[in-house]
Amino acid sequence: MKRAITKIRPASGFSHFLHLLFVVLLPLLIYVFVRINLAPLAVGLVFLSKWRMFAVRPRHWLANLRANSVDIMVGISIIIFMSQTTTTVFQLIWAAVYALWLLLIKPSTTLFGVSIQALIAQVAGLMAVYTAWGGSPLYVLVLATWVTCYVAARHFFTSFDEPYSRFLSDTWGYFGAALAWVLGHWLLYYNIVAQPALLLSVIGFGLAAMYYLENTDRLSSLLRRQFVFIMVAIIVVVLVFSDWGDKAI
Repeated sequence: MKRAITKIRPASGFSHFLHLLFVVLLPLLIYVFVRINLAPLAVGLVFLSKWRMFAVRPRHWLANLRANSVDIMVGISIIIFMSQTTTTVFQLIWAAVYALWLLLIKPSTTLFGVSIQALIAQVAGLMAVYTAWGGSPLYVLVLATWVTCYVAARHFFTSFDEPYSRFLSDTWGYFGAALAWVLGHWLLYYNIVAQPALLLSVIGFGLAAMYYLENTDRLSSLLRRQFVFIMVAIIVVVLVFSDWGDKAI
């Protein structure tokens, strides 16, 4: 008996045309809604663009949500960045960045492309969390950091034949949450970048780069030591030269 395969993305015809049209117009519509102070509607557009997640049987919804969580996280992050500035030029730049994500970065299915998607999602997600909710209770920051790190890690490991992908994703999410809990008591900002977001981005990039190179047989002992040295050096500089007080620096 042949098993029916449900295609979520329209491959041709009028539905495919509408799909492409919506992808092209989405950044512009988001820009318009943010300009007229209707950011919640812009967030609604991001979720509306993922309607294909629910065009299958309900038992597939959770898997589709997990598969599209990185795209949703990037879209909401872009809206937050646009909402944090009233300058038209910067808002248009963010709209262009989102269009670049939708047209060039998101469709990639290569090993390198999926890895870049995960890295961008984590950096954007963490910056958005501490930009929009930096003054929230500590448990909110810890939970949001855990979700961001877990989602990015799970997306990263999906492109590798990694038998412990769930365990590694849980571990990275727990590490991010623990770091947010410790540093959240002395939440520091370097201009607009929060200290937890900076450290998690540096550590995450270094570990992901070494994992990627190891799995593509390009990680030498010298290169591994260089990555570790750079990560440790940046962490030491950030921790030693920070002004440990409840203020932005």
